[in-house]
Amino acid sequence: MQIDLISVLAIYITSFALLLIGYAVALSSKDLVRLLISLELMFGAVFMSVLPLFSSISNTAFGITIVGVFTSSCELLVLITAIIMFDRKNKNIYTSSVTIGGER
Repeated sequence: MQIDLISVLAIYITSFALLLIGYAVALSSKDLVRLLISLELMFGAVFMSVLPLFSSISNTAFGITIVGVFTSSCELLVLITAIIMFDRKNKNIYTSSVTIGGER
């Protein structure tokens, strides 16, 4: 089964738009939960860009998708754990209280 060029173009444009929205939300987020949501939106955009590969090289696309899903799942668990630990330590989740390196 082949996908026509217009459909592939629509998928890539939508994927790129979602990626830009994710970047914009990540840059303007005031708390860590919004940052996490924007990262997941960016992962969704990357997964959407893999969809056209299923029409031509389905085995490779399936492998890429499986690796991507496991990577995204592990990343999500690590980020949720980091947010919980940060909240327990600082009693807030605002990005303004995040320090870089060893700053106090």
